[in-house]
Amino acid sequence: MALKMRKNKVAPPPEGCPLSTCLSVIGGAWAPNIIWYLSESPRRFSELKADIPGVSSKMLTQRLKELQELGVIARTVKPTSPPSVEYALTDLGEELVPAINAIVAVGHKLKARKQAAEAAA
Repeated sequence: MALKMRKNKVAPPPEGCPLSTCLSVIGGAWAPNIIWYLSESPRRFSELKADIPGVSSKMLTQRLKELQELGVIARTVKPTSPPSVEYALTDLGEELVPAINAIVAVGHKLKARKQAAEAAA
């Protein structure tokens, strides 16, 4: 006997779903890492590159440009000799930090459960 299809009680997302829009920002490769490392203070490119092992210079440059175009980070050229560039979170970028922190907290719990399961096996 086939099971009866239940109706979803959650309202369908509006056109241009805000959840999908937000996830497209923080779901991009390396974007959560960039937001994480900029959450404490502005960082230069070389500092971010050192903070995020495994990211190529090309990919980091691409993600920084994308996040800047979205208004999540700001790029500031410092009047030093030679000129240096700093990246910092904008107010909009700061609003993503609690979401990133929540994901990290769940990640810790998932990691602990996995370790406990491996230890019990």
